[in-house]
Amino acid sequence: MWSLFLRDIRLHIRAGGGALTGVIFFLAVIATIPFGVGPDLNLLARIGPAILWIGALLACLLGLDRLFQADREDGSLDLLVLGDDRQMLALTVLTKCLAHWAGSVLPLVIAAPLLGLFMNMEPIGIGATALTLLVGTPAITFIGAAGAAVAVALPRGGLLISVLVLPLTIPVLIFGVSASHGAVANPDPFLQPFLILAALTLFLAVLGPVAAALALRHGTD
Repeated sequence: MWSLFLRDIRLHIRAGGGALTGVIFFLAVIATIPFGVGPDLNLLARIGPAILWIGALLACLLGLDRLFQADREDGSLDLLVLGDDRQMLALTVLTKCLAHWAGSVLPLVIAAPLLGLFMNMEPIGIGATALTLLVGTPAITFIGAAGAAVAVALPRGGLLISVLVLPLTIPVLIFGVSASHGAVANPDPFLQPFLILAALTLFLAVLGPVAAALALRHGTD
């Protein structure tokens, strides 16, 4: 698993552009919001956590089609599917999800505090939003793995992945935004939605790779 993780990280670095494209798209989403809602700084600060989460979610969807595509093109995906039993294939998918998150999604989390300044957010709000993104974005990757596994054999499967995955990410988005708002809005709680968000990530860390492994094996058959 460690060797596979390092291999996928090296592939992300050699391919280039994936993480940078996601960060630029994230920046474009955040930068256009003030032009749409107007110069009201209080309004921008109030909707800032939700905008950061929506921008990060859409940026995460951009790179999901590359999760298994390179392995399919060079034939290594067939070897992984045919050579492993069902449990080991799920662990292989989990490792690839973690490598994809570290190579493509983690830069978004790192860029989030800087982009939060564009929304006139308070430091505690920026920190809470970055923390929820750090905990919640792996869940998006685990959900996306199942969608990428379904669409890996289809031409132009990137759009299909977004259509399949986006509705399933709504609970992650809800609790991520709720926890971020709870850190700055006094009556709203932070800990409860944050713990539910962490629980969703742990649950999907099991369910997502298993579903993706089944989809890959079924697609190969």
